[in-house]
Amino acid sequence: MQVTDKAGTIRPGEEIDPGRVKTFLHENINGLKGNIVITQFPGGFSNLTYLIDIGGKKMVLRRPPIGAMVKAGHDMGREYRVLKALYPVFPYCPEPLAYTDDTSIIGAPFFVMEKLSGIILRKDMPKGLCFSRDQAENLCRALTNLLADLHAIDIKKAGLDFIGKPEGYVQRQVEGWAARYRRAKTDDAPDFEPIMDWLGDKKPKDTDHPCIVHNDYKFDNVVLDPADPGKIIGVLDWEMTTCGDPLMDLGNSLAYWVEKNDPEHMQVMRTMPTHMEGALTRQEILDQYEKQTGRSTRHFDFYYCFGLFRLAVIAQQIYYRFFHKITNNKRFALLIFAVINLEKTALKLIESSDL
Repeated sequence: MQVTDKAGTIRPGEEIDPGRVKTFLHENINGLKGNIVITQFPGGFSNLTYLIDIGGKKMVLRRPPIGAMVKAGHDMGREYRVLKALYPVFPYCPEPLAYTDDTSIIGAPFFVMEKLSGIILRKDMPKGLCFSRDQAENLCRALTNLLADLHAIDIKKAGLDFIGKPEGYVQRQVEGWAARYRRAKTDDAPDFEPIMDWLGDKKPKDTDHPCIVHNDYKFDNVVLDPADPGKIIGVLDWEMTTCGDPLMDLGNSLAYWVEKNDPEHMQVMRTMPTHMEGALTRQEILDQYEKQTGRSTRHFDFYYCFGLFRLAVIAQQIYYRFFHKITNNKRFALLIFAVINLEKTALKLIESSDL
């Protein structure tokens, strides 16, 4: 039974030079011996990830996507610094091993980290793995509780106060993502102006408990123990980590959370098995988070709507690269339908909200 995430053939146009990578690693990591083999992990629309195997020692290399439009969103140096500071206090993140901004090696800055071996849940459960109702419920609660633990870390004590400015965080997020959408909008993309106006009008005041915000916390960014799939052993993709409002983090996470009873236009956007029997609903996750943190989620419509909008912007930015032939990856062509469906979901939420 193979349920762990497997790397395979490198996609055309995304190759990297194994000789140059090997030289860099030998210069920066002690004890490496043997030949180098590089393969690529599947899936994902953002940073590219490769499996590096040198004499049986396995590591992961991360680099920005080809033709990335938003350089600040793919800052390899910053992500490396975050991991260096975070790893001692939150060992669920992978240990960072080496970083370089020398673009002559593979054409972009990159860093290398330890490989966390385990199960990653993608759109559907991997063949041979099935959760009971109780197991699914317990995993969802563990996922929520771990996010609460992350939000409880003392940023200053951890040396992470460089990662962001909490004052004005929500306003900057609303204005910044609105600007990104307008820059990335293509002729076939929806307007989103009423949604951006609503978010601007309904944005809350700054939180009095700013914390570490992962900004992409979801099932396919956590690693499960192969021997005990209900146990989370790792959290990946720290590229957008900052300091801000924890409910923004939760709203971003739940934008991905498609329940089994959600309408069809949301079901087609599902990228993780959040619809499985026993999985918590979005409201149950909010209740669990409140229980763990003591924070009120009473006005969560704003945060969820922002999460939906932000997800649409991410999809639109990637689709923009396909639309303008910056990349020929055919997977990106379908993202325009996700943008359209996310607008529909956000408008329906606004219509029913009492904010």
